Amino acid sequence: MTGATRLSRIPALAAAVLLPLGGLWIRPALAEEQPVKPYVQSDANAGATPFAGTAMFDALHGQAGIARIVTGLVDRLKTDPRTADIFRAADFERLNRTLNEEFCYVAGGPCRYTGMDMKAAHQHMGLQELHFNALVEDLEAAMSAEHVPWRIQARFLSKFAPMKPAVVDASLP
Repeated sequence: MTGATRLSRIPALAAAVLLPLGGLWIRPALAEEQPVKPYVQSDANAGATPFAGTAMFDALHGQAGIARIVTGLVDRLKTDPRTADIFRAADFERLNRTLNEEFCYVAGGPCRYTGMDMKAAHQHMGLQELHFNALVEDLEAAMSAEHVPWRIQARFLSKFAPMKPAVVDASLP
């Protein structure tokens, strides 16, 4: 029996989510967050205090702009040779959601941050300074693609610089 024959026996809706693998048809994992150990949710976990008012949130083009920045950042992290290996096994659903919440919250937007604290979220990643610096550069590129002026980028990034000690693993060379 050929793959096409097998596929013809499957209802059309199911076939839309099946992929061929070595002569068999498999259903890929759905894109959803993976479970994590319980933790206390708090805006304080965002690792930075928010800007007062909504000027920064507005300068980042609101929630839609932040979503585009996060998408651009995550796409870059996946393909940047300095970070691709670190993020290969990442839960991208959770990463997208928590980065959107974190950036929106810190920018003074109407969001709450529900992710883990920075140390807990990064403790098993083995991040080194070069990874942190690459992420900053990739975030700058994502903000530039969103046409965020450099002075706004610098102010926004200044909120995240103090979290470097919580994110970078100082025990690594």
